[in-house]
Amino acid sequence: MIKIENVTKKFPGMEIPAVKDLNLEIKEGDICVLVGPSGCGKTTTMKMINRIHEPTSGSIYIDGQDALKMNPIKLRLDIGYVIQEIGLFPHMTIEENVATVPNEKKWPKEKTKKKVAEMLTLVGLDPELHGKRYPSELSGGQRQRVGVARAMATDPPIMLMDEPFGAVDPITRAKLQNEFLRIQERVGKTIVFVTHDIDEAIKMGDTIAVMRDGELVQHASPNDLLSAPADEFVSSLVGRNRSIKRLHLIRIREILSDLDRPKPAKVDTSVDDIRKQLDESDIRSVMVVDRDNKLKGIIGINDLKKKTGEQAADYIQELDQSVTSDATLNDALSVMLECGEGYVAVVNEDDQYQGTITLGDLLNVVKEDE
Repeated sequence: MIKIENVTKKFPGMEIPAVKDLNLEIKEGDICVLVGPSGCGKTTTMKMINRIHEPTSGSIYIDGQDALKMNPIKLRLDIGYVIQEIGLFPHMTIEENVATVPNEKKWPKEKTKKKVAEMLTLVGLDPELHGKRYPSELSGGQRQRVGVARAMATDPPIMLMDEPFGAVDPITRAKLQNEFLRIQERVGKTIVFVTHDIDEAIKMGDTIAVMRDGELVQHASPNDLLSAPADEFVSSLVGRNRSIKRLHLIRIREILSDLDRPKPAKVDTSVDDIRKQLDESDIRSVMVVDRDNKLKGIIGINDLKKKTGEQAADYIQELDQSVTSDATLNDALSVMLECGEGYVAVVNEDDQYQGTITLGDLLNVVKEDE
């Protein structure tokens, strides 16, 4: 889909090229993550793909066509672009922001309206609730979702993403990453993704292109990068605890069915039955669900001493955090550390309880990998 051949970029007044003799091929439907320290040429490389920067020499091909011979404006309109600062127009409503490129392409109004609603729904925003609002009325995470929706509005085959989740807190960042990967499973875009965070690169990438001083050092799958770093620089970038980093590569759903966990209690489960389940629980707590299996909370062994009641509903405590089954094991670990607990509940997109992951489960995975 994208082929970069012998590309060099020299900026005026600079003796050293920002990018030097770069060769890189990105397959259709893959996420290729460009990673490396500041000034390594990763963002310059990405911006040469849509010709924000023109290469000094070399060639870039998109789906077999020479990008340098294409109309640059049309080229950019056909490529989705997401940046860290989001870049939403503050004077436009959310739906107007998402409709920017369809309007530039002169789409019919009804087609644009339908697509805007579809894209907002896809990124988890209610078109009726959020469409008429302005960017200042949304949280950082919500604005970032709008940025993704806008980039995808005309269904571009290629997306460029420059530190797209870097401006939000770690928990929101993990959720946005997982939601985007879920969307990517459905839409299969070819994506060039820039980050300075090797953990994000390992989680997000089908392949990772490590750059240093404008040159490509290694282009490999996350697993191969962890197993066989090309040199000391890559090894240093990856860092220690590679077994822990492999937790980025495993989805919770991949191990959940193999875990033997007690069934959750219902909200009307009797106190005597709750006590029995607590005795059998390795986390000394019981998850509680309603009739639709939606997670309502948790009951710990000490909660029964603080209150009086006849059924589970009388003792439920809210959970600080949960994770979805398509999150990574590293996401589960992050939530455990954030909440100071040795476990985390797993739910699906409809908040239905799927199981529980414990710190012991993660340690077992790490041991198996050693």
